[in-house]
Amino acid sequence: MGEQLSFKVLGPLAVSAGEETVPLGAGRQRTILALLSLTPGRVVPVDTMVDAVWNSNPPPTARTQVAICVAALRKLFKTAGVTQDVIVTAHPGYVLNTEGHQFDAADFSDFVQQAEQAAEEDRPAQAAQLYAQALQLWRGPAFAGVSGQLIEDEAARLEEHRLNAYDDLTLVHLELGRHQELIPELAAMVREHPLRERTRHHLMLAQYRSGRRADAMETYRDARHQFIEELGIDPGPDLNELHDAILRDDPSLAPAPSATERRPAPAAPAVPCELPPDVPAFTGRSEELAALQGLVADEGTCGIGLITGAAGIGKSGLAMRWAFSAAEHFPDGQLFADLCGYDEHREPVTAHEILSRFLRSLGVPGEQIPDEPEERIALYRSLLAERRVLVVLDNARTYAQLRPLLPGGKRCCVLATSRDQMEDLLTWPSPARIHLGPLSETEAVELLTAIVGERRIAPARPDAARLVELCDRLPLALRIAAARLASKPHWTVRYLVNRLSDEHRRLDELSQGESQVRASLALSYRYLPAEAARLLRRLGLLDVPDFTAWSGAAVLNKEVLDAERLIEDLVDAQFLEVVNVDATGQLRYRFHTLVRLYAEERARQEDSEPDRLAATTRYLRTLLTIAEEADRREGAGKDTWVHSGVQRRRIEAALTDELLAVPLEWFEAERLALVASVQQAARIGQSELAWDLTVSALVFFGTRSYTDDWRTCCQAAAEAAHTVGDLCGQGAMHFGLGTLELSYSRLENAASYLDKALHFYTEAGEDHGRAMALRSLGQSDRMRGDPDTAMPRFTEALTLFRAAGDLFGEVHTLHNMAEAELDRGHLEAAMRCAREAVHLEEKRAPDTRNLAQALYRLGRVHLALDELAAAEESFLRAVRIVKEKTDMVGLAHTLLGLGETRYSRGDAPLAETTLTDALEIAEECRSPLVAGRIGLVLAEVSHHLGKTETARTTLRTAQQRFATAGAPVWERRAEEALGALVG
Repeated sequence: MGEQLSFKVLGPLAVSAGEETVPLGAGRQRTILALLSLTPGRVVPVDTMVDAVWNSNPPPTARTQVAICVAALRKLFKTAGVTQDVIVTAHPGYVLNTEGHQFDAADFSDFVQQAEQAAEEDRPAQAAQLYAQALQLWRGPAFAGVSGQLIEDEAARLEEHRLNAYDDLTLVHLELGRHQELIPELAAMVREHPLRERTRHHLMLAQYRSGRRADAMETYRDARHQFIEELGIDPGPDLNELHDAILRDDPSLAPAPSATERRPAPAAPAVPCELPPDVPAFTGRSEELAALQGLVADEGTCGIGLITGAAGIGKSGLAMRWAFSAAEHFPDGQLFADLCGYDEHREPVTAHEILSRFLRSLGVPGEQIPDEPEERIALYRSLLAERRVLVVLDNARTYAQLRPLLPGGKRCCVLATSRDQMEDLLTWPSPARIHLGPLSETEAVELLTAIVGERRIAPARPDAARLVELCDRLPLALRIAAARLASKPHWTVRYLVNRLSDEHRRLDELSQGESQVRASLALSYRYLPAEAARLLRRLGLLDVPDFTAWSGAAVLNKEVLDAERLIEDLVDAQFLEVVNVDATGQLRYRFHTLVRLYAEERARQEDSEPDRLAATTRYLRTLLTIAEEADRREGAGKDTWVHSGVQRRRIEAALTDELLAVPLEWFEAERLALVASVQQAARIGQSELAWDLTVSALVFFGTRSYTDDWRTCCQAAAEAAHTVGDLCGQGAMHFGLGTLELSYSRLENAASYLDKALHFYTEAGEDHGRAMALRSLGQSDRMRGDPDTAMPRFTEALTLFRAAGDLFGEVHTLHNMAEAELDRGHLEAAMRCAREAVHLEEKRAPDTRNLAQALYRLGRVHLALDELAAAEESFLRAVRIVKEKTDMVGLAHTLLGLGETRYSRGDAPLAETTLTDALEIAEECRSPLVAGRIGLVLAEVSHHLGKTETARTTLRTAQQRFATAGAPVWERRAEEALGALVG
């Protein structure tokens, strides 16, 4: 990673690389770095940075200026020799990478924590040394020279920690009898912080123990005067009690004996062996076991390991398997405790109870076990200080349960399991953190085989693979399923698969006997905050494979930031997992199937049917709002399609802009969710939402050639519209299916769907829809080679589009008319239509797919007029646009035109290359008519280059493709070309 950086905030903000100081630049850069340093390793939103830099009055370019400052800081760190990214982009902002770097605030916390531990274990000299090391890190006021409310608040918090550490150090010095040497420094500190009672208490005690009783009284009188003058109150009870104790020379003010002097000597060491039985039929987890082995890699030093994961994922099994394999490294024994953090029948076990049992296991007689929690902890850590013991703590729910059970020395090893991420454990040295996911398919089938037997699983491998997926490859569910099979030898694997395939029964099937998936999930669910639990239930109602935070905001009817916080609660509780960051910069989350089924089950039990329907509909309406806007921004325009009257759900403009910076990328990220949502809307009777969502996605489906999704959505929505007698919906979906068939050049099928669309739109009195159907029917006529029939349809469609104010439809019709006029040999008319189409589309929206199609038609007219330079310019502009859109069908068309142009200007080799590329793309898009047309030209080029046999083969293939497309005119052209080639 190159040079290590040292970040210093305990004083003026500074960064150094080795011995060299890194220049941090101007005020904004320093402010942004300071904000990142507040919470290293955690995301700082860009909005937070903007507020801090500009005090809630940012300029329009604020976010850009933040990005520039971050880029400048990155460059500084690179210049300093750091090869790894120090500032990482992470939605919705940036994060300061902590790996391999040093932070003085973190070092301060570590020293203080170690000092506190030493003080608890009655090691005052070591505690004093550690507190002193912590305070030596301070170079002045924290974040000196950097302004901003957040930073000033953090500086104040750090200053309070510094003063507390100083007071704690003073207390340790008092215990060590260093009364006299403390007085000058304490007196100065009291003058600097006159209202800090604890510091003044220490000064009075030091003065009294040094024989300066009168000075102690004067310190008290001064305190009383200060408090009354400035606060209008008397000093607190601690100062008053000390004042009274000094007046009566209370013996309790003398230095107390150390805890070591008071503590009875423990009994002879015992060697506990408390590990429960190993997990039977354990399979997989080789990488995780290898990672845990790092806990004992150094025989002199052990670490703290944490295994986290969802309910039933196999945390305890992994812990036991590793503990048994590593037991030989711990000659002084192994301690085990189930902390019952997620137990249906018991409350979590307290550390106080566990310590009592551990101390007995370590040989301490019951009567010698201290009652006070601090003394019990101190004795436990003292006993383990020089021993090499493995401590396994299973099912911890909070860090507070764990902390008292962590040994103080470095020879012992702790391995804990939890459903919680235990962020506080990150402050401990060398933690091995393992987050368990599901088993791989191979490992899951191995687990089934180990329990059920090879004889039954081997012949049913496909069914076994299906079974493990139905169990989410979750060890708990797999063991339950395997146990059912093992106990019922007359059941086949397929029989159990069939029982589990019914989602409404799956949790019941996997919640029988002592081990229950439902009960395991319920234990985590009951600890969720009410709002997080409600979000879990609402998200469980959605059929989507994954989702982002706006989905959670929609189902709850809340702001996105509120939903993000609750979603992270669900991630921490292992109900959701993060899939990735999608192309729009949004974190995507998902359920495992069994968790989603449980969430949906809870929703059906706890929420009313109207509430459930309202939550689902809000999500669908939000999805429609964004999809419709994405379609509009992509260049189609709001008046391009026939839409339903269903109510949209308004969302913030800033969120829309964030999501739709590149509309096609948002569609790409939400594609699977969108398809699933159309099907869900159709299934729950929301037919308008189903077909309107489909309409809004058609340009995307076509651009990216997602033809299966296109068909699935249209068919599901058409059926829903038919069920409720929605004529517009049926017209829209038949139009969509007809357009799809047209893209495949299946012209008879296309005409059939489009005729039905025209019928439904006419019955509904929907002239805009009629225009769309007429235009596409004209395209079908033209592609069949019948431009004379096509032109009247185009003409009528053009009139209707103009009446509807649909400029997109007008342009699309015009460039189709240009192609038809070209086929009829009317070159001047073709040029007029093509130029008007390009002109109107350039005014309407730049670089749209519609513009690319208009440019393609203009190029073809130029080519027909032998205006080769103008033709090539048009085709190249179109190629650039369709490549940016990843429009593969459009790319095949434009490369065809470009290849023809290059051949016409005499560059046959370059034309051959261009046309070959076009043919490959057309074949990938399964577009036989386009591929056939490319083949006609490519054959002519091949023949020109002397490759007659290649030309003949290409023509025969083209002829077959035209036959497949139902284009007899083109089929005859291929036949004629073959005849000319033979002749």
